[in-house]
Formats: sequence, C-alpha cells, structure tokens
Amino acid sequence: MKPIQPMEPMPPSMMARLKDNKIIQAWLVLVLAICFGSSLAGIQLTLGPRIEENKINETREKVPELVLGAARAQELAEAEKTLEIQPTSVAVTKNGRQTAYSVLEARDPEKGRLGWVVKAGGQGYADKIELLLGLDPSAEEISGIFVLEQKETPGLGNKIVEEDWRGQFIGRQTDRPLEVVKDRADEENEISAITGATISSRAVATIVNTAVADLKGKLAAQ
Repeated sequence: MKPIQPMEPMPPSMMARLKDNKIIQAWLVLVLAICFGSSLAGIQLTLGPRIEENKINETREKVPELVLGAARAQELAEAEKTLEIQPTSVAVTKNGRQTAYSVLEARDPEKGRLGWVVKAGGQGYADKIELLLGLDPSAEEISGIFVLEQKETPGLGNKIVEEDWRGQFIGRQTDRPLEVVKDRADEENEISAITGATISSRAVATIVNTAVADLKGKLAAQ
C-alpha cells in the first residue's frame, strides 16, 4: 500500500483569487437582495392603491346583502333600486389609545336607516383577518358577515369564508358575546367551530365581539 502523499500547499496567488471570488460573490448576493427588495417595494407601491380601491368597491357591493340578507338584496338588484350608503368613521378610545372604525350606514330613501356595515380586523391563526360585519339599525342583531381578507390554512382555517359557516352569525343578538364551541352549538350565543380550525373560528368571533363592544352604544345613539 502506497503511503498517502501530503497535499501541496495552495499557491498564494490561487488563495488570493479564491478570496477575491468570495468577496465578489458576497457583494453579488447583497446587490441582488437590494434589487429584489426594491422591486417588491415598487410593486407594493404600484398595486397597493389598486388593492385598497378593490376592497372599497367590494365593501360597498356587499352592503345590501349584509344589511338586508341575500334574498332581499337580490330583489333590490332586480328592481334596479339602490341603497344610500353613507361612510363615516367612529372613534373609540381604549386603554388610552384611540382607534377608528370605518362604518357604512345603509339607508332607504323612504324608510330611513336600514342598518350598518362595520369593517373590523384582528389576528387569525396565520395572519390578520379582515371582515365586514352587518348590524341592524340599533346594533342589537347581527345581519350578516363577510370575510374581506384572510390567509388562513387552506382546507381548514380558510373555511371561514364559506357561506354555511358564516351563516351561523346571522340573527345572533349582540347582548351577549359570541362563544365558539367544538361540538354542536346549542346556546343562542354559540358558534360551532370549523373542524380542525378552532383558532381561526375563535378569531372571527373575537373580531365580531370586539367590534360590537366598541361600537354598539355609539351606533345606537346616532
């Protein structure tokens, strides 16, 4: 068996070239990261206003359904009638900090106020959840709920957008906070959780409860 020959030391010139290559690679990674970040920021600046505008349009389109229900909203559309939608902002002070809710008042030219639609949000399982909450004129009853934006787990938490699950909220009174239960909802203030997505289900209920607690008195007084 031949003895293993020791490796010859790398020439200083080759070591210098390798070192230079590593420095060049490091700078290349840095430049690419800066370019990529700048591109993302540019895209966000370009698309941000458009995304927000789409949300506003979607919100206004959902007002009749959230206030009147799907059937009556359809009848209104077929009769080519529209509701008067008056946007307003309601300030709420909590723990020394002031926040503002975007609220839409839905009115009929003859019957007057029909209800409210409140934009509210909060933390879900994966990311922030934004929803629209429909309330009757005195804010005593939930008339509708629509998930405006969510990034919950596909096939589980994202089922909060489904009409069958959201339908549980319609007609619930606001005199008691809503509670999410894993089994069948038996009490008037109970909502059945989505199987495998209790956290997402509770997040929606918490957003609704918080908005009602913050706004009920203020809306009823207007």
